This record gives sequence, C-alpha cells and structure tokens, in this order.
Amino acid sequence: MPTSNTDEQLIMLGTGNATAIHCYNTCYLIRNSGSMVLVDCGGGNGILRQLHDSGIDYRMIHDIFISHGHADHLFGLFWLIRVIGTGMNKGDYTGDLRIYCHNDLIPVIRTIGELTIQPKFYKHVDKRIFLIGIEDKQVLPICGYEFHFFDIQSKKMKQFGFTVTLKNGKRLTCLGDEPCTEAGLVYAAGSDWLLREVLCLYRDKDIFKPYEKNHDTVKDACTHAEQWQVKNLLLYHTEDKQLPQRKALYQEEGKQYFTGCLFIPDDLEIIDL
Repeated sequence: MPTSNTDEQLIMLGTGNATAIHCYNTCYLIRNSGSMVLVDCGGGNGILRQLHDSGIDYRMIHDIFISHGHADHLFGLFWLIRVIGTGMNKGDYTGDLRIYCHNDLIPVIRTIGELTIQPKFYKHVDKRIFLIGIEDKQVLPICGYEFHFFDIQSKKMKQFGFTVTLKNGKRLTCLGDEPCTEAGLVYAAGSDWLLREVLCLYRDKDIFKPYEKNHDTVKDACTHAEQWQVKNLLLYHTEDKQLPQRKALYQEEGKQYFTGCLFIPDDLEIIDL
C-alpha cells in the first residue's frame, strides 16, 4: 500500500488511455486529511482492484465527479454503484454518495444503471445515491473545497473540467482530455498544478495519431504549460505500448519545453500537493 505524510495528495488510480491494457484507464483521487473526491472511474471493474491496491476502502468515497460520458471515464462508476449499493443494504456504508456531472450526462447514467444494475442495488439512487447536475461556471462546495466547474468546449462530446484552491493555498486545474480552448485557458494560466491528458510523445504522433483523436502530445502540453506559467504539470491518459519506459521517455521530451516540475505518474502513485 502506498503511503505519504502530507495532508493533500493525488492518488493516481489509473493513468492509461481508453485502450490501455497494461495500466488502468485514467482516474484519480484528490485526498485531504478528512475526505476525498474521486475524479472519473475508468472503464470497468478494475476500479475496485485499483482502490484495493491503493488501500482505499470504497466506504470512504462519498463524492465522485464524472467529466464526460466516454466509456473509459464512466463505466467504472456502475461497479462502484453496485458495490456501494451492496454496502448500503448490509449497513456497511454510512452516509450518502454524490455523483457530480454535467446535466446531459445524468440521463445516460440513469439508463445504463437501470439496464445493468440489479434493482436491489440500484434502488438507492435518488434516496442515498444522488446524481447532481452541474452547469458551466458553477461553483460547488465538495469535501471542504470550492470546485469551479467549466465546460471545456469539447469537439467530440460535452465535457467539464474544474479548478480548485487547495487547503494549502495552491490552485489545481484539470482541463479534461482534449487540447485546451479559450474556455479552459482562463483557469489553466498561472495554476500551481495543471493536470493534462496526453496521448503520446510528439515523436510518436504518426504512430498513435493524437490529432485525429483530438488529443495532445507531451510536447504540446509542455509547451503550453510553459507559456501559461504553470508551476507543476502532471501528464496522464497515455498509450501503454512503452509503459516501462514511459516515465523516462516522457520526461526527456517534456523537459525540452517545460522548465517547471514535470510529473509522469504510474498507476497507484501518490503525488504530494
């Protein structure tokens, strides 16, 4: 089980893209001394293994943000609803579960949940499991933070990012998994922590076709972060074909364009904020 001594961390449950098989799909926890927020859930029941291996009891999770409806970000949610519903039935899960997402995603979650989760587990939706719709530029208090949500103006599917001021005074911004637009730049510029999803190295762009998928490369993300005066840049949502060398290779390319602190986390890695 990974350990850390600071009060605020990111726990990277998954760092891979949609088709990754050697690591889990992208999702992570923002944890402070009193609570945690799960951001996205990956694409399947691997979320349960990732939580187990990181030492996180599912009963500790009461707030989940889903950025958009792509399978690799969404489908792990239904396994959590099932497990948490089971815990509610047994009296093992105390309190409620709150799921935050943009309003267009709520009927999608409801439909998939009703079709795939047995009623004895799904019955807690709207009673103790709440789907909370968010709008562009809405601010919500979650786990002692004020989350500022924004529409990233996706070209593929409606998607939200967020920025939040941590308890240590630093600002953390998540831009989602697409290139930054003017809507996101307002929040990204000057961030102490910027979370960017990239597909591959720039040198490998002809292999993985990031621009056809509306994704950035390491070079793109690092160049922008330097221009925006970001202090700490964290990259994930990558291909997994060279996973054992990913950290070193991405650092080597990224440091040519970004002079701040660059993080290329592995699954289950803890980043002190």
